[in-house]
Amino acid sequence: MTSASHTLLDHSRSDVSHTLLEDILAILVGTLLVAFGVAMFKQAGLLTGSTAGIAFLIHYQSGVPFGVVFSLINVPFYWLAVKRMGWAFTIKTFIAVSLLSLFSGLHAQFAHFGPLDPFYSGVVGGLMMGMGFIALFRHKASLGGINILALYLQDRHGIRAGKLQLGVDLLILLASLFMVSVPALFGSILGALALNMVIGFNHRPDRYIAM
Repeated sequence: MTSASHTLLDHSRSDVSHTLLEDILAILVGTLLVAFGVAMFKQAGLLTGSTAGIAFLIHYQSGVPFGVVFSLINVPFYWLAVKRMGWAFTIKTFIAVSLLSLFSGLHAQFAHFGPLDPFYSGVVGGLMMGMGFIALFRHKASLGGINILALYLQDRHGIRAGKLQLGVDLLILLASLFMVSVPALFGSILGALALNMVIGFNHRPDRYIAM
């Protein structure tokens, strides 16, 4: 394990550590929340940010299933995760990415939405995804890609994970200007703000030392 991963673990040390069962439940709940938020976004015609947003853009343009694209995009980031965060973090992240890829397809089989308001979907879906990310972060996991980079930069250079992800999300939204309607665009922006507000307020090693 590298020095960077030790630093991350130092931030998360507490008198009570999570058990294996707690880690499993957190990863399941976290990925289910994110996948449900993604399902709301898709039904409302919105675009999310981070690695999932990039996967959506490729999916819409190529027709390749979202889960397949999302998994492939994350492959290069596993090297950074191993080098900087350690094997435990990388394995948990790989499991979380695989589960999200699976759940993103399963939700459509069990949850059927009618027409959704883009502003409501952006706020509620963004909040759900944000809480899902927090569940993963607190148990030393992520959904790969930009999340890994955000966690690394926060740990290494003190750059807030929420701020970095917000910047990336806005760039993705700008790239999608010609793919969605104006209401969907503003709904997507609200979703990005809601998601990153949750992460910015809750994933702060200087305030919360226990994951």
